[in-house]
Amino acid sequence: MKIRFATLTAILFLLPCLAGAQDFERRYERLVERVGPSGVGVETLLDSWAVAEPDNAEMLTAKFNFWLTKGQGSEVVARTEKKYLGREPLIVLKDSLDADVCYYEVLKYDDECFRKAIASADRAIAMYPERLDFRFMKANAYIAYERESPDMALANLLALVNDYAGSKTQWTYGGEPADEDFFAAAMQEYCISFYTSGMPASYEAFRKLSEEMLRRCPDNPDFMSNMGSYNMLVKKDFKTALKYYEKVLKKYPDNYICIKNSALAARKMGSVKQEKKYLRMLLEHGTDSEKLQAQARLEMLQR
Repeated sequence: MKIRFATLTAILFLLPCLAGAQDFERRYERLVERVGPSGVGVETLLDSWAVAEPDNAEMLTAKFNFWLTKGQGSEVVARTEKKYLGREPLIVLKDSLDADVCYYEVLKYDDECFRKAIASADRAIAMYPERLDFRFMKANAYIAYERESPDMALANLLALVNDYAGSKTQWTYGGEPADEDFFAAAMQEYCISFYTSGMPASYEAFRKLSEEMLRRCPDNPDFMSNMGSYNMLVKKDFKTALKYYEKVLKKYPDNYICIKNSALAARKMGSVKQEKKYLRMLLEHGTDSEKLQAQARLEMLQR
């Protein structure tokens, strides 16, 4: 009876503590609605929450968001490119030589706050290594921070690819299992992000991540197509580009994007015979507008 009474007493003592700990998330959500993720009072609440629940996943995410947004600002930069980081300029003005100067508004970060945000992400990853949302959270922060030179973002993603391939753990995202198809699709989204940034270092990150994923998933058409696009649009190596597109079309003959790119590569090579071949394929598998364009191009080539 004494043992049962002691156990009951301990449980009754813990109940208020547990209730208080669980209440932190609700208090945090209400506070953020009023002041934002890094507003007045948020840091104090997060510090108390961390003491009560040091391994709570929501708390770790909140800490990351606090430091990332606290150190976030914006600035206007002048560039000669017509697009920067995939964006259109805010305004275009002339310099003293009558050349266009494009002005872009971009994010900037306080280095110390960013370091603390990454430290929070690292702790979350250490506590929950199987959660892809924490891995992506860190990668996204690096992409925003590094702008046109995504060295750390790429290194982080390549390390994640290696971890995913070498682990027998059940990976998750949003509380759901994350299978190989999901992971490959997520990595393709990062490839697209690097590519659309349009900067030399970003193109190289696009190539390296695509190459690594193609090594891991040799039959994946997205990464084959990526290598074709890199060789055609960045390296101007149309012959190599066509080889990659051909690999896709052998497995997926109705992939009209690769058919269209193959026709373009053949045209750049000056191979009328090959271009006609892909234009005829486009007549079968392309969209309505692409079929009209392909037909007009074929008629012109046959004159």
